[in-house]
Amino acid sequence: MQIHIRCNCGEGTCQEWGIVELQGIVEPNPSFHHSLQNLHIGTLCRPSSQEVYTFTVGYHELSGSKVPLKKPLLVLNKIKNEGGESGCSEVELRVVGIIRNRILFKTRPKALISSNISFLFLLYITFFFEATCEVYCYS
Repeated sequence: MQIHIRCNCGEGTCQEWGIVELQGIVEPNPSFHHSLQNLHIGTLCRPSSQEVYTFTVGYHELSGSKVPLKKPLLVLNKIKNEGGESGCSEVELRVVGIIRNRILFKTRPKALISSNISFLFLLYITFFFEATCEVYCYS
């Protein structure tokens, strides 16, 4: 079996990829277990003035930083070429991208619901239930 590796990186067509590294477990909703491809997990952004990345998942926000890898990694696409004169199959690997950095999130997530909002919500709920109780008490 022959394996050919084709790379167009010299032509400037190799895309720069990155790795997002999280500590812990990301558990999807049980209703999504059959369709995990193209599943939106969260939003990754970096303000242009800072080197800090934020990753927002639901009501949680993680802060991370860009860390270079000790050795770069290649992202490959495997293509099987069936047949040929000798009847054996050939495998070709095409370089799709290169990974030189990872974004590391090593701290605990921050809750996006503040205590002030929760306190106002509790006041609203308390007021609603008091008004409802008064109506029920008089009738």
